[in-house]
Amino acid sequence: MTLTECQLRSFREDGYLVVEGGIDPEAWLDPLMSEYERVLDRVAHEFFEQGRIASRYADLAFGPRFVQVGHEANDTLGQYFDCSLPQVGVEAETPCWFGPCVFGAVTNPGLLDLVESVIGGEIYSNPVQHVRIKPPESRAARDEAGDIKLGATTWHQDAGVILPSADLTDVLTVWFSLADAREEHGCLLAVPGSHRWGLLDHCPTAHGLAVPPEAASREGAVPLPTRRGDIILLHKLVLHGSLPNVSDEIRWSLDLRYNPVGQPTGREAFPGFIARSRRDPTSELHDATAWEGMWREARRALAVAPEAGPYHRWDGSAEGC
Repeated sequence: MTLTECQLRSFREDGYLVVEGGIDPEAWLDPLMSEYERVLDRVAHEFFEQGRIASRYADLAFGPRFVQVGHEANDTLGQYFDCSLPQVGVEAETPCWFGPCVFGAVTNPGLLDLVESVIGGEIYSNPVQHVRIKPPESRAARDEAGDIKLGATTWHQDAGVILPSADLTDVLTVWFSLADAREEHGCLLAVPGSHRWGLLDHCPTAHGLAVPPEAASREGAVPLPTRRGDIILLHKLVLHGSLPNVSDEIRWSLDLRYNPVGQPTGREAFPGFIARSRRDPTSELHDATAWEGMWREARRALAVAPEAGPYHRWDGSAEGC
């Protein structure tokens, strides 16, 4: 699927675009979900052996099992499923997941067709990518102060969470959910046209970088609910966040990023690769095992060189903070 001229105009005007049915759920999402079920099985086994949970809860479906394991262990579980490394505290055995079905999602031909419509046919897989599984806030893990560890996403711009080296890079975010993400699940919110405001000050908070309300109005923010298989494209400067998950189900999504080949990624300590090249198809990476190996090597290097950061420009001294 490629974007129509009408869709491209909408993306350029608003800074985001919801593409209904952008990815085939049965062909691409079902295998991905099955892969994550095996990851959760290993996590549940590990936590049970450690005495952190009373049962493996093997009789539960993925969503209820994820919620129960995380709630009982008071753990977000996020890093076990994530297809990236944390920005601090990387160790030799920091958990992460770079399975073949995740690689298949990153290199999905239909998804890359959409990306090509926006940034052209020389596509680099930017390593700033995440799998996010958010439980209902009523059952979420909490810190010592009683605050939710992983709740509603703070208001930010994707260009704000990477280094200045990528200020001129044409980064495109591709977001999709593995199950319906309605408003009650904590769907995304975006402010139409905010990508024309330039890069805003971001302030470090307990829940990640955030654009303070004084720096940019949220007025006119639009909720972006999606059905399974829909894709949201986001300009790197569009101001966006999410609603809290007030449902009794998980919100399960991937956000992937791409940029033209040869442009800086803004997080050079993490590995990227050429996902598509119309000029030189032989340069494309098609080996999921090689991709996993690149990340494992990055983990090894970062575990012995923690000074590899910072990963963004903000230290709290910006005027807006």
